[in-house]
Amino acid sequence: MRELAGKVAVITGAAGGIGRALALCLAEEGMTLMLADVDPVGLAETASRVPRAETLTQVTDVSDEAAVQHLADRSFGELGAVHVLCNNAGVFQGGRIWTRKPEDFTWLLGVNLWGTLHGIRAFVPRMIEQDTEGHIVNTVSVAGLFTAPSSGAYSVSKHAAFAASQVLAQDLAAVGSKLRVTALCPGAVRTDINRSERVRPENLLVEERTEDEAASARVLDDAVERGLDPAEVARAAVEGIREERFLVLTHPGYARGLREQTEALLAGGLPSFPDRA
Repeated sequence: MRELAGKVAVITGAAGGIGRALALCLAEEGMTLMLADVDPVGLAETASRVPRAETLTQVTDVSDEAAVQHLADRSFGELGAVHVLCNNAGVFQGGRIWTRKPEDFTWLLGVNLWGTLHGIRAFVPRMIEQDTEGHIVNTVSVAGLFTAPSSGAYSVSKHAAFAASQVLAQDLAAVGSKLRVTALCPGAVRTDINRSERVRPENLLVEERTEDEAASARVLDDAVERGLDPAEVARAAVEGIREERFLVLTHPGYARGLREQTEALLAGGLPSFPDRA
């Protein structure tokens, strides 16, 4: 899908970080936008920065199927079509997998996996019916390809999101659809993902933070501080759309890491998280 000007894009998780960068980048390409997030203040801030008048916003919890369906209904109803869908919303919590509470898995799977699945189910059938070129970008994270200690529920949710992206691409190809899929797998990026707790639903709050969770949070704080500019990730995503790339990585070390991981698994060993450089 090389021509973006005059087309429509829907972006979840648009209140900041990669979502905001995607909004700015796609607006510069001449696209009309529907922006969604659970954070109304951040969402309004993103909309105010978009250098185009034709931008709609909707407060949306992507873990809520009905909310995502409403987002799709409004997008198609008011904008007439959707050509690019960015399932970008995501949250993080670390800690060893045996210390995670059921509420932790419910929250992360709800946003990181079900948010993507709800987006696919609400938008893709109608995008297929349009019979036009289109693209779905799922912000998976490199944690969908590799695991690391104390990544707990996050890695589980992101590996599942990567599988959903791959199956979606294969299913679309099998039916001869004009739609393409990109699994966007960035490493550390300067976003607010280390402050995900601020948008955690009250019914899924856990009062006590475990020592391993706190240690993981400190590691993430440092990684985010040294991370990529979100604009770099957005540009890589747009390039992936234009080149119809399924997998988009942000660091050269991750490509080498995939080879090393395969070799380790074939040898019966335990892969390690790759160097980003």
